[in-house]
Amino acid sequence: MDIFRASERLMSMDDAAWARHANPWSVYSRFTVLPLIALAIWSRAWLGWGALIPLALALFWAWWNPRAFPPATDLTTWAAKGTMGERLFLARDERAIPAHHRRWGIGLAAASALGLPFFIWGLWAYDLLVLVLGMVLLVSPKLWFVDRMVWLYEDMTRNQR
Repeated sequence: MDIFRASERLMSMDDAAWARHANPWSVYSRFTVLPLIALAIWSRAWLGWGALIPLALALFWAWWNPRAFPPATDLTTWAAKGTMGERLFLARDERAIPAHHRRWGIGLAAASALGLPFFIWGLWAYDLLVLVLGMVLLVSPKLWFVDRMVWLYEDMTRNQR
């Protein structure tokens, strides 16, 4: 199973959503999703089952974020290039990309997954330090992934300019 394509399908990403997601406001505000999900789940301590409401709102924000802003007007920003590079990466079976970009993309996704047990345990045990460690381990490789997607985009479009 390709986790990248599965998440793209789950998010219902079409051309219009990708164009809007290339907006730097979308890219940078996307990093609020994980803390909002964590806060919503943590809120079960004082909201009980009512925590499902902020969780639903956080998940809705995760889905709506790529659609919340107008399409990018400047495609030379780091955020726009990262988004366009991610699209190239997702199409790697239809359009060949350099092997080093494929390896790094997959490797960074795997590295990000290493934070998931800490994130889950921190939420389960109400351990803020472990939760923050999990979030750092989840987000840091994602930031590096976006930076690699900028590099991929620049490599793939260099001769087209």
